[in-house]
Parts: sequence; C-alpha cells; structure tokens
Amino acid sequence: MNASTSTSTITSTSTSTSTSTAPVLRAESVTKRYQLPVTVIDRMRRSTRTALTALDGVDLELRRGEVLALVGESGSGKSTLAKILVGSVTATTGTLDADGERVPVHRDKDASRRIQMVFQDPYSSLNPRIPVGSMLRELLLLHRIVPRAEVRAESIRILNLVGLEEDALDAYPSQFSGGQRQRIAIARAIAVRPDVLIADEPVSALDVSVQATILELFARLQRELGLSILFVAHNLAVVQHLSQRVAVMYLGRIVEVADTDELFRNPRHPYTRALIDSIPRMGAESVTARLALQGDPPSPFDIPTGCRFHPRCPYAVDACRTTDPALAPVPLVLGTRPGGSAPVPTSARGVDTTAAQATAPQAPHVAACIRSAELGDVDPLREPAIEPDDPALTRPDVLLDPERVVESDLDEVAPAAPAASAAYHQEEPSA
Repeated sequence: MNASTSTSTITSTSTSTSTSTAPVLRAESVTKRYQLPVTVIDRMRRSTRTALTALDGVDLELRRGEVLALVGESGSGKSTLAKILVGSVTATTGTLDADGERVPVHRDKDASRRIQMVFQDPYSSLNPRIPVGSMLRELLLLHRIVPRAEVRAESIRILNLVGLEEDALDAYPSQFSGGQRQRIAIARAIAVRPDVLIADEPVSALDVSVQATILELFARLQRELGLSILFVAHNLAVVQHLSQRVAVMYLGRIVEVADTDELFRNPRHPYTRALIDSIPRMGAESVTARLALQGDPPSPFDIPTGCRFHPRCPYAVDACRTTDPALAPVPLVLGTRPGGSAPVPTSARGVDTTAAQATAPQAPHVAACIRSAELGDVDPLREPAIEPDDPALTRPDVLLDPERVVESDLDEVAPAAPAASAAYHQEEPSA
C-alpha cells in the first residue's frame, strides 16, 4: 500500500482540506478552577475555601485546515485548555463549539472521535502491555472506521502515513525509540479520522535531532489530511516554521493572537516580546540587549489585580495595576519600521504588504495590553523581533540543531555542514 492510497482513504470523510476563516473549534469564556479540600483546621479557623484558577475567561478559535500554536511558560494553563478541548477535563464555566454546534459536557462516541490528542510523553500515553496492532485494531473496530476484514490493511496504511512499516504491528512500545513511539501516538490519534488534532508539547521530550522529523510529520499530515492542529509548545522557535497563527498564553489568559509572521516582527504585548527574545541565536549579540523578564509568574492562587503581567512588565504604568485589559485589535504597522529597514510582511513571505492588504484582509492581531498601540513605536519594541536574515528564520537546521553551526569569529557564523534532510531521518530502535 502506498502513501497516496492511504491519504485518499483517510481523507474520504473530511469535509474540506482548505483553510477557511470559519472556526472548526471555538472556546468562549472558558474558565477552570480547582477547589482545594477543606481541612479540619480550616473549619476551626473558618477559613474561606481556596481555589486555584488555571483558566480565566479564555476565548480561542481554531480555523479549518490551519495550524494554531499555543505558547507560554509552564503553568500558564496550556495543557489544561488542551484537555478541556479534547474532553478529558470539564470546564468550570464557558462553552465549546465544534463546526458551529455546541459540544456537550458528556460527549458521545462521535463527538470524542472528532477531536483527538497527542500527548507530551509517548511512552506513558501508550499501554506497554498491548502491541501496536491491537491498539489500532481496537480503535478501528470501536468507531467502525472500516469493516473487520479490512482492519489489518487499514492499520498498515496508517503506519505508512507516519513513516513506520508493517512489522511494527506486532511490536510493543518498549521496543521503539522515543521518536518512533511518538509516531505511534500520532498514528493512534489519526486512526479514527478526526477533524481536529491537539498536540500537547509533542516534541519537548524528544532529542533535538528527532524533533525535526516529528515537526515535519505534523506539517505533512496537515497538508495531506487537511487536519486542523492546535500545537501546544513552550518554545516559539519550534512553531515558527509550522504554524499559521500563534496564540500567547500567560497565567490562564490569552494575551496576544496574530499571524505568525506578524507576531514575530510586530509583537504588541511585552510578554510576547520577552518570549521571542528568549530564543537562542547563533551570533555575537549580547543577551543584555534584549528584553529579559525578572521574577517568576504570580501564583494562580492569588491573581494580581489589573493586568496580571504588570508585576514583571518593564513598561507597566499606574493604570496597568487597576485596569484588566481585554483582547483588542492593535494597529498594524505597514512599510518600513522606525529605526530599521526591515519591511513588515504579510502572512505570505515575499508578498508586497500594500498589494496584499488591498486584495485580502489582514489576519486580526489582538493583544491584551493597554499600551499595545504605543509599544510598537518605542524602544526596544520598535525594532523587528527577529531580523529577516536571522538564522532562526532562514535556517531550520540552525533552529533545531545548534551544534551544526560553528562560530568562526565574532562577526560571522560559518554555514552548517551539509547533512541529510531531517525529514528523511529514521530513528533506530532502542536496544
């Protein structure tokens, strides 16, 4: 069975493979609070019940056929939101819509099938006592994807899609490497032909050399199967070449959403700029020249008043301590930036901004910051977050494997040594 046959088979139930502005999944005003148990001492002291606020009024849209990246620090609520979207955790308040229809709290088999998840640790998410073939067989029969007589052939087609061979059906998860286990986890998720795939930091537990192959696999599956993917990650550099849009999350809130190119070159929330500036670069630039955050995020048990980022924000004013900003559109800077010669591109690189604006509407750029309009014109935020010739933008091998780059002197970085494309890298099974 070849890859084209498997692609046509799995995409037969898809409604569309093209990106549309209509959201395939929408979360509106989603909150999640975990109430701590009341102890005997608390009752004696008549203490108020303490709650941990993991999510606080999250609004998010995933469009059909797009890759939306969700980034933020640890503890910002990314995984909690992902679990709510897939249905493994119930939201305290808020609503979820899939293709314009309300998603019930208790989902039936079909509603669960349409949204699947790939977890961070592939080994802990796979049953070590069940071979790969049995895992896929159970899913295919439960959801009635194919007749019983075609289960093995369908399992082989799915494994071929993720770069594995037929002999993997009879093997156990412990017999595979980390990258191969993640491929099996992806195969399990796409076996039921979902509309939405939620990837919860799928490459953070893998070696750098293997990350590139998994990222390329996600990009290929999105193109061939028309999947809508919510890609959760810590590192903005990982999603730079994969996503069409990026949503930045901080302390249970979405603080900025924009087209990927626009976000990297025109960040309008100080937290977004700090995340971008934290991306390692292969050059002689001093790290002190970029924005660095001080301190740790506030406790989710005690959310600050006003803007929740103001205790760490170098641009906070008195109004930031009292006003809780909502997501609002920010002006897009067109043409040449003050203090620099880098043009502001649209979502398609190399396209003239003025012509693109006249023929198609710009992707909305929203930020939850009362100073978002002015921060685009003050130092240091007036400069592009990443220059057009920065290796992090133009060199995927530098981005994913910094060891390939040899710095010859303080003014230039030697080009990477020729190597086989990471997309064709095949992990070796562990001993």
